[in-house]
Amino acid sequence: MTGRVLRVGRHRGPVWSGYFADPFVLRLSDGGYVAYGTHPGSDGDRVFEALVSPDLAGWESAGAVLERLPADFGDDYWAPEVAEAGGAFWMYYSVGRGIDGHHLRVARADSATGPFHDVGADLTPGEVFAIDAHPFRDVDGRWYLFFARDVLDHERPGTHLAVARLADGMTALDGPIVPVLAPNADWQLYERDRLIHGRRFDWHTLEGPAVLHREGRYWLTYSGGAWTGERYAVGVAVADHPLGPWEHVDQPPLLRSGGGLRGPGHNSLTVAPDGSDVIAFHSWNADASARQLHLGTLEVVDA
Repeated sequence: MTGRVLRVGRHRGPVWSGYFADPFVLRLSDGGYVAYGTHPGSDGDRVFEALVSPDLAGWESAGAVLERLPADFGDDYWAPEVAEAGGAFWMYYSVGRGIDGHHLRVARADSATGPFHDVGADLTPGEVFAIDAHPFRDVDGRWYLFFARDVLDHERPGTHLAVARLADGMTALDGPIVPVLAPNADWQLYERDRLIHGRRFDWHTLEGPAVLHREGRYWLTYSGGAWTGERYAVGVAVADHPLGPWEHVDQPPLLRSGGGLRGPGHNSLTVAPDGSDVIAFHSWNADASARQLHLGTLEVVDA
């Protein structure tokens, strides 16, 4: 365990009126920000709306930025995240049908607002289900890819977190997939007696990993529980290396329902123009018809 914890301070939102789930906010190397989000029922030749902002205060839509794959890959595109590396932009995402067939893929663009073109690589061919890719650049410049995957043979079966190194070309994993974090608490229960993968489980879910390095340690935020309701919340883990070992931080959920938030989760982490840390996340609106983008301050404090 650790004597330090993460804390969210002021938060505001929604900062965009439209549907914008699973928000990832990229701070550009030459200034400004681009946010990418999931939108159900996307149609046309492109998916994943991008929003642009000079300062995290006001946002404008740049439209959908990923060129859609052939229909046999599926029509549900989830949780885009983007890395800027090697003079290009690399989008990591999953595609499938509902909860079936999702694997992680990567697309490339010359601009942060696309168009992104899939490079033809399935990054997780050996996984039964993989979503929520998170590219993380370490302090030494090495890239890692965190993600969520289904694990059936475990004390708490469900969706767990894993990581692997990214190859220098950003389009393949370099080395073995390493377990990061398994569910450890009842608040992470998705559904009891859930029928999935041809069996029934008391299914637990950890998803939406995001990592930052502060005070000499690595902090990981994740969402737990069922994204569909008010029990969805954000937890924290800590490690001394991106490959772990990782351990849950003994603190209440970082974000949970209350104070104007409803099922907050699937966050990303960025840095404000003044150098302070910012957490971006979605929360359901009042009638639970849309998940919308919120922003909050984030800091490491004494427990």
